[in-house]
Amino acid sequence: MRDRTAGPEEAGGAHTAPPAAVRAEGLWKRFGEQIAVAGIDLELPAGKFIGLVGPNGAGKTTTLSMVTGLLRPDAGRVLIGGHDVWRDPVAVKARIGVLPEGLRLFERLSGRELLAYSGRLRGLPGDEVDKRATQLLDVLDLAGAQHKLVVDYSTGMRKKTGLAAALLHNPEVLFLDEPFEGVDPVSAQTIRGVLERYTASGATVVFSSHVMELVESLCDWVAVMAGGQIRAQGTLAEVRGDAPSLQRAFLELVGANGRDSGESLDWLGGGAR
Repeated sequence: MRDRTAGPEEAGGAHTAPPAAVRAEGLWKRFGEQIAVAGIDLELPAGKFIGLVGPNGAGKTTTLSMVTGLLRPDAGRVLIGGHDVWRDPVAVKARIGVLPEGLRLFERLSGRELLAYSGRLRGLPGDEVDKRATQLLDVLDLAGAQHKLVVDYSTGMRKKTGLAAALLHNPEVLFLDEPFEGVDPVSAQTIRGVLERYTASGATVVFSSHVMELVESLCDWVAVMAGGQIRAQGTLAEVRGDAPSLQRAFLELVGANGRDSGESLDWLGGGAR
């Protein structure tokens, strides 16, 4: 199988790689005897909709946690907009928004109160926070529930509220861990529309997923992870290669093609035995 990791030297050296929004160098993370991330290098271009894809347990969440400063790597470094995540955390956190996996919100606040609190923590003026919160609540179809407590919100409403909080300070790079997991189709379409508008303005979205159809329809740049390593990274066309779909290319890259459970489950079906 050919290497599908794109490099700036391609096209006879004539191609100039877009500037990196995120650069990770030699990232390692071990939990006891388990190696979660094994010395990966990533260079994510600015102004793109980027998918970090892989099967469950590939290391996606661990990688995003290290990149966003939520988890300290055992080795390696991360630069966002040229700033080191661990040496200059204040500058980095002002430039990023994060919607983590297993989102935890202050449940005894209303949606509007949560956004007001988040904006003031970011140092935004009160009037500006209120204006931006009103606009986000309206666009994300949360205006009717803005005074309800978060504890009463559905999964989709929580995801949209978390997204609003992550966007409130207008970050340069937005990191989303499985943003569509457990979200109904209407909420998913709303979230998708906001993210597409956000990247169209020149900002960068990095989101993790294991749903290839979603990634193929949204992303123009992809990194594939498996076993704590990067198997491929580049534009959607580069990673897909000659495969008919990203799903087929993904299965090939992670070594899942040709896996057949038919014989081992020959007892399954046909009524109770």
